[in-house]
Amino acid sequence: MSSKELDLKHVHDTEFPLPAEMQGNVAVTSLSRIYNWSRRSSMWPMLFGLACCAIEMIGTAASRFDLSRFGMEVMRATPRQSDLMIVSGTVTKKMIVPIVRLYNQMPEPKYILAMGACASGGGPFKEGYNVVSGIDKYLPVDVYVPGCPPTPQALLYGLIALQKKIDGQSLANLDDVPWYGVGPSEPAPIPILGPDIIDPRQMDLIRRQAELAARGEPTYVRELPPVVKKVKAVPSKVTKAAAAAPAEIAEDPRREEILKRRLAALARKRARDAAKAN
Repeated sequence: MSSKELDLKHVHDTEFPLPAEMQGNVAVTSLSRIYNWSRRSSMWPMLFGLACCAIEMIGTAASRFDLSRFGMEVMRATPRQSDLMIVSGTVTKKMIVPIVRLYNQMPEPKYILAMGACASGGGPFKEGYNVVSGIDKYLPVDVYVPGCPPTPQALLYGLIALQKKIDGQSLANLDDVPWYGVGPSEPAPIPILGPDIIDPRQMDLIRRQAELAARGEPTYVRELPPVVKKVKAVPSKVTKAAAAAPAEIAEDPRREEILKRRLAALARKRARDAAKAN
């Protein structure tokens, strides 16, 4: 690819100025910026639709809106080659099972865009007997696009918002890139379709309610939250974060080193943002 086709200004970091005559051939940037730039410019959405919002998604791929200028025109028919799931339409309790299964088959990193009122919160069918009140009850959603249905321009705006979110991620912060953490990522629990949809994460609650109902006791008793005692202030940010960490992280011998890296990366990011704002 020649320098005329590749605009290096997109990856150049203005913190390190370069002469104007060299900006087309040389770029001084960070590894995170190159990594994010390459991912945001080559997102591959998964080719599937659910309801009327899918017609608007198909219209967005037409030549009138030119989705290829964002690098997202290659829609794949298999989840194993996709990194963006556009949930376009009404999510029924029957369809949430294959949707979660398809999401688990997508490779990391992967993102979800909820397109339309039905995918975001149930829409006009909210609290219906066969409709899920939002895809975010089962999968982590990155961007919401409101509308019933949203126009192609609204979907393009949502895709641009997703690109901005990717640009803000840092390889030095494991919270931004959890797929590079220690060990494989946990798959999303696949709902169980029976007389009604069941979230496997609530099986213990459902089992306890069934036992109470069998004994004739009330099943919907509101429990007060446990009283949390105040903890004395810890001397440093590192130890404060370590005190709030779960037990499984506290057992990691590299815990303090990972926390220091995260805090240092966040400090550098805030400094860069402040310099750009000024």
